[in-house]
Amino acid sequence: MAPLLSVQSLQVRYGPIEAVLGIDFEIKEGEIVAFLGANGAGKSSTLNALVGLVPVASGTVTFNGSDITDWPPETLAPAGMTLSPEGRHVFGTLSVSENLLMGAYSIKDKDAVNDAWERVYTLFPILHERRDQFAGTLSGGQQQMLAVGRALMSNPRLLLLDEPSLGLAPKIVGQIFDLISLLREQGVTLALVEQNVSMALNIADRGYVLSSGKIVAAGSASELSQSDALQSAYLGGE
Repeated sequence: MAPLLSVQSLQVRYGPIEAVLGIDFEIKEGEIVAFLGANGAGKSSTLNALVGLVPVASGTVTFNGSDITDWPPETLAPAGMTLSPEGRHVFGTLSVSENLLMGAYSIKDKDAVNDAWERVYTLFPILHERRDQFAGTLSGGQQQMLAVGRALMSNPRLLLLDEPSLGLAPKIVGQIFDLISLLREQGVTLALVEQNVSMALNIADRGYVLSSGKIVAAGSASELSQSDALQSAYLGGE
């Protein structure tokens, strides 16, 4: 069975700076795959390239059997892949429900939008309670829930999560990781960039360790948890 996502020789550059140096990886349907490494290792650049937020300098991205390497960002959510970005990037002067509606921009069927709202509000009851509140007045944890909920509104097959626990209290971090496991049970495939290594490996099936734009280790979560390459990727920084 072909992987849901297959990436070959992916390169990402910012002007003269090479952020990702020709990496290969794949994600199978139903998996949680973690991308680990120190700050600046190329993890977020990889996710952003997958959804077209930064251009792919070279390489091929294949999703659900289609070459999506050069697809515009707005075409990827309808195709089944969405990103919950680092830093949340909620629209502070819009209400919670209006923020969620932004995630359903590609859905024309009102009943389908209502179903998506119901799903998100079931996952995040606090968002239902605060649905008319400005997103900018939510706590950090609630804004993270809103960012994930917005990404879920298009009913993605593959959800990319960039640093979902960043800056959150430990109790909220636990809730976010419980949610990630629940989403997988509901049939969502997930890719996760996360600084909290122990939490990430606790829920992931497999992982890739990046250092200076290259994949330096790959394997099951249990293999990576004992990997010298993982420790050196963090202790050695870049």
